[in-house]
Amino acid sequence: MTTRQRLLLRTSLVSLAVLATVVLFILYRSPVARYRPEARVEGITADLERKLPSDSPKVTFVETSRQSGITFQHFFKDRSTQLPEDMGSGAAWGDFDNDGDDDLFIVNISGPLTLTKTEQSESPARCRLHRNNGDGTFTDVTDQANLSLRIIGMGAAWGDFDGDGWLDLVVTSYPDLYLFHNNRDGTFSDVSAGSGFSRFKGFWAGASWADYDRDGDLDLYICGYVQYQFRSEDSIKVSMQFEAEVPYTLNPSSYAPQHNLLLRNDGGGKFTEAAKPAGVDNPTGRSLSAAWCDFDGDGWIDLYVANDVSDNAMYKNLGNGKFSDVSHSTWVADYRGAMGLAVGDWDSDGDFDIFVTHWLAQECALYSNMLIGSRGAPPGKMVFMDIADQEGLGQISLDYVKWGTSFFDYDNDGRPDLLVIDGSTFQDENDKHKLIPMRHMLFWNKGETEGFYEVSTIGGTIFQQRTVGRGAAFSDYDHDGDVDVVVVNHSGQAWLLRNDGGNQKHWLEIKVKGKKNIFGLGTIVKVTKGDRTQMQQIGSQPSYLSQNSLTAHFGLGQSDTVDLVETIFPGGKKVEIRGVKSNQILVVEEP
Repeated sequence: MTTRQRLLLRTSLVSLAVLATVVLFILYRSPVARYRPEARVEGITADLERKLPSDSPKVTFVETSRQSGITFQHFFKDRSTQLPEDMGSGAAWGDFDNDGDDDLFIVNISGPLTLTKTEQSESPARCRLHRNNGDGTFTDVTDQANLSLRIIGMGAAWGDFDGDGWLDLVVTSYPDLYLFHNNRDGTFSDVSAGSGFSRFKGFWAGASWADYDRDGDLDLYICGYVQYQFRSEDSIKVSMQFEAEVPYTLNPSSYAPQHNLLLRNDGGGKFTEAAKPAGVDNPTGRSLSAAWCDFDGDGWIDLYVANDVSDNAMYKNLGNGKFSDVSHSTWVADYRGAMGLAVGDWDSDGDFDIFVTHWLAQECALYSNMLIGSRGAPPGKMVFMDIADQEGLGQISLDYVKWGTSFFDYDNDGRPDLLVIDGSTFQDENDKHKLIPMRHMLFWNKGETEGFYEVSTIGGTIFQQRTVGRGAAFSDYDHDGDVDVVVVNHSGQAWLLRNDGGNQKHWLEIKVKGKKNIFGLGTIVKVTKGDRTQMQQIGSQPSYLSQNSLTAHFGLGQSDTVDLVETIFPGGKKVEIRGVKSNQILVVEEP
């Protein structure tokens, strides 16, 4: 190579280097496009949609709230862009009058935090109790029951805290906790002060009853969200929530976490706050939902907590009144925006799995329990793996802000399906007083090999409507053998989604009756047909700010009998019943 050629080559290389530097500089200095929820990117989630199998369920859900007598309307007046207003509310199914039918309590938000005391006291947006008439309709008995609450309401849960055989009620809100004793005559008494509940001030979210110490009475876990405090100067601030712009006062990261409560039942209507000494106060978590369930199968009920913009938490019950934090060792300490929880044995392998709904641009999580030693995990060690993507539940959910959820076998084929209720936390650009509505997702479980299919397009026209969904609760309220759903829509009407067609296949519903823990919360029910066993734990599914029926529902497909029904009560007492006919409600009593 000549000197001229070497000079030309060197000049070319220098020019290329300079050009590359300029390009990199431009790229580096270019502003990064911020994620905006309304700017859906085609080709990402849309390409994940699969053609529905020919054997997809011919089951639809029909919205029947008004014809059923439920005229609940959530929220009053316009939002004032404050976090407690937008988290929405939940609902709880429970047979408060012991007539055999699930009744319905729906939590409400009376209006914006800017309401005067007079305006709040006159707000039409109040909590409602609907008595089930047993014929598919309901009667509003709120006033007679003394439950006409006008609050910034969040969650609710039924539980017989005094063991008298009648369900009592806890209601969470910002900033108060309420406990109502069932007077056995259709009325309730506010015992918040006498029980000690009224002394706890905070931003209280999910509530979950369980007998964690196995002394026979129900204890209560309360999720604390954030230490919210409005400052006028914050109203003009804009913050970033992951990659999205949100008002400062709507971003949970703007506020320190609120610790959680474990209210240990001492009897006589008294409770002791024991979260910190028990090791479950979770002071760094912005908690929204919590599920009691025996995840490791040792007979002691454990606790899983879903946290928003903070690590989720798993607490192993040590059997001595204390818990061990095993969040990281079990691989479930996930830092995402967790809202709702579902617990169930989705693959019928004999252990309980966890489904978690998340915020926008974050996949749902399906934590499959590896307890039995499958997929390479050591036998007996409690470890979970997030397999949402492999099973059709992950990336397909990226476009949605996801809340209420539950495992439920809506087509009675013997495999637990999922419903996910969606609704944005972003304000409408054209009307800041409104939140952006979204459609909801129904997932059909076709088994471990093929996973879940999103079947909203054939699940009923109601799934094509968009709302600002929040809480959801599940029950076969009309006793026709398939599971129905109530949905709480922010600033909208509550939906009662009646299941039409699920009872074309056989089913079995099981109620349990304990000696002291009368409604049997924490009882494990197993139904076996041939080589397949289904399993549920009574009271283990919290959804979002909500509570499902305390009756276990199992789909049986074409089977008109089951070989074995096994009921394991808290403490280990067991009842086995063989050769049980399908299409009935079976009551099992603790020996």
